[in-house]
Parts: sequence; structure tokens; C-alpha cells
Amino acid sequence: MPDVRIGFAVLRFMKKVGFVSLGCPKNLVDSEVMMGTLADAGYEITNSAEDADTVVVNTCGFIESAKQESIDAILEATQLKSEGKAKRVVVAGCLVERYRDDLMKELPEVDAFIGTSQVGDILKAADNDFDAEQLTITPVGNKTSTYLYDEYTPRMRATESYTAFIKIAEGCDRPCAFCSIPSMRGSFRSRRFGSIIEEARTLAKQGVKEVVLIAQDSSRYGEDLGEVDLLAQLIRALGEIEEIEWVRVMYAYPTHISDAFLAAIAETPKAVKYLDMPLQHASRNVLKLMKRGGTRDSLEKLIRRVREKVPGIAIRTTFITGFPGETEEDFEELIKFVQNCRFDNVGVFTYSDEEGTPAFDLPDKVDPKIAKKRRDRLMKEQAKISRELNKAKVGRTFPVIFEGLSQESDLLFQGRLEGQTQEIDGYILINDMPDNFEPRVGDIYNVRITEAHDYDLVGEILSTNAVGKSLC
Repeated sequence: MPDVRIGFAVLRFMKKVGFVSLGCPKNLVDSEVMMGTLADAGYEITNSAEDADTVVVNTCGFIESAKQESIDAILEATQLKSEGKAKRVVVAGCLVERYRDDLMKELPEVDAFIGTSQVGDILKAADNDFDAEQLTITPVGNKTSTYLYDEYTPRMRATESYTAFIKIAEGCDRPCAFCSIPSMRGSFRSRRFGSIIEEARTLAKQGVKEVVLIAQDSSRYGEDLGEVDLLAQLIRALGEIEEIEWVRVMYAYPTHISDAFLAAIAETPKAVKYLDMPLQHASRNVLKLMKRGGTRDSLEKLIRRVREKVPGIAIRTTFITGFPGETEEDFEELIKFVQNCRFDNVGVFTYSDEEGTPAFDLPDKVDPKIAKKRRDRLMKEQAKISRELNKAKVGRTFPVIFEGLSQESDLLFQGRLEGQTQEIDGYILINDMPDNFEPRVGDIYNVRITEAHDYDLVGEILSTNAVGKSLC
């Protein structure tokens, strides 16, 4: 998902605090928790960065482009301070966990640094009278971090009113060679089952229709608690909450796609028929170098099993091109894999060489220009597949969550199918509806598809009645 810049909180009697949240939805939840903590202490929301006395930048440190964007945002904040518009700058998040010492040395104008383990310290960090050096640092790199919010934690959501992320676990224990998340987020740890259900009920009372379950590794939810297939139980339980219409799971790991999990998706009416499962590659050689294991054959068997267990499911995945040691033969195998599997949605990223990861020390680096060329070719191939799959939807009717005016034009409205996650998978552009009808944002309507494009679809709302669950 793209970076999200969220609003600004202002304390009644003290100062204004502005937030810039960068990176993934998991980081956005951290920002929402910090915003909620401030709001609970008496802060209000304002949209003026220029008026902020304190600016908080919640950073991403995953890959080079994200790190650079975070640095740019920090420099913008410190510029406001040098101009006298802001009196305090706080830098939070993943970049701090990776480069705390370097950042403190290079950016003395920043008043406080808090990592992912210190989200609960935002009030102290934002306090002009608090000495930031007194902040307790809980190491994450050696897997001792324990922070994880719960249903009692204040939270101020920055998403649309009808959709919300719920973080069900934190950290990761996977050995993926390209990934720095364990060093920034610590070991895998699940939230209590009841905590998640209670938060979902609270969100439902606030008007949320779609809950999106997120973690670094959602499919492992509950394992550290000694539970088996707890994610399947969670999906079923969330499906029982009356006001919630859609339950979506993101970031499932391919080796942990159990039959119980698939059955829960298939049998729970409110569970969207959608699977986000990053595969990263299909060549045995590259998967081994990535420390992920598997082969093209085993992955194709997995895809067949998913589709057999959940008919009509939309599958989204991501791949990396240009990983060290990736040959032309490896890439051609990936192309054939994508052609055979015909995924509904695909994201492709070029390899980012990150210090501190096992892949950083691998030989046979791939030229970035070649990596980009491979990425472009793979995306071009996926565009053909996506267009063909979309054309097959023309004339059919689907439940669509209505999102209001289109991002493309004020003359159109937009919505999403079950198989489309907000911001990353395309939209339904709505150009027709019953006369004198004003659809309500967040409601789900039956929409007939009339046109198909590479990633987006065009459709018309058939009736004024909102629907509560998927069509058969």
C-alpha cells in the first residue's frame, strides 16, 4: 500500500503535534495508536502542518526507496523547525530500529527517536520538558521487543470510516534472506484472541464494515500461543459480528496455508474470497537463495489446492526480480509460472540490497537495469492476464463496497470487489446507477460489470438495496 500522510493533533493547553506516517499498513496502525494516545491525553486533529509545534515522522526502513522517502520527510520536518514553525521533531518507527545511532549522530536537530518497541512512549517523546535521553530503549535486533497494542490501547484511525486494519501479530521469525523486518520488529508474537474480537466489536460500533487482518506473517497467528489453526477460528468468529460485512486477511505465508484456514474462508459468508500470499519467486534456485524453499511444482500444487478449496477465490501475490544469483533461466521459469497460475493481482519489485540481511553478502549481484527490465516484462505479462480475467467478468454481477467519488474523475464513483484490496488492486469505476439514488459510502451494492481494462473495471449499480454478503 502507498504511504499515508495523516492529520495533525493539537493539545488544548500546550501545543500542536503533526504526524507523517510512511510505509505499510502495519506502520499505519502504529501511527494510529500514537495518535490515539495523544488524543486520549487531550489532543485534537488539525490538518495544518505549518501550524504544528511538534512534528512526528513515523518512518519505514524496509528497502532503499522507503528509507530515502523517510529521510526526506525527516528533513522536511527539521526544515520547519529551522524556520521556527516547529519547536520539536520526533522520529519514530522502523528506520530508527535499523539506524538509531547513525540517525542520532547525523540529525542532532531531531529531539527524540523512538523505535517500534517504544510506540507507547509517544507522550514523553512529544513533551518539550521531557529529556529524550531518558527514554528506555528495548532492543529489537536481539529479539527482546515485546510491544504489541491491545483492545484497551487508544487508537485514532486514519483510514476511511468503513474500513480498518487490525494488527493480529507483531514481528517475524522467518529467515528470508532479503528481509530486515526481524531486526526492526522483533520475534513473532500474537495478540490474544479475545483482544482482537473486542477491538473488532468496537470498530463495528464505529461504523466499520470491512476489517483487514494484518501482521508480518498472518498465517502463523496463534502458533506462539500453543494454538493450531487459530487464524481459521478467528475468521469464523469475526464473521459472527453483525455489523461487519467483510473480513480480509493479508500477508499469508505459503507454507502455512492450511486446509482449516481455507475452509474458514470458504465457509464464512463474510470472509472475502481473497488470498494475499507473497511468493517472491518460483525458481528452486532463487527460492533456495532467498531461504524460502519450495519449487515451481510445489507452488503450482498449492495454487491448485487453494482454488479447489475456495472456488472463485482471488489470489494476489508479489515477486522480486534481480535477486542475487537470479539467471535468465530462473526468470523465464518465473514468467512461465505466472502464465500458468494466472493470478488475479501481482506486484513486482526489483531487489534492494540491504545491509544486515543475508542476501547482502551473496555473490552474483544482478545489474539493477536488468532487474528493472525483468520487472517490466513480468508486469507486462501480468497485465495481459489481468485484462483477460477482467473481460471474463463483463456481464456478471458482484457485491461491491461503495467508496464515493473516483480518484480518477469527479464524474465517476468507485468501489471494490471482494478480490480488490484498497489502494493496491484496482477499482470498480461506477458510471451508472438508478435514478435519484444516492449510494452510501461503505455500503455494499450489487454491481454489474460493463467494461474491463487491465486493472480496473467499469460497472453499474443495479438496485438501491444494500447487500449484506456475497452473491452465490
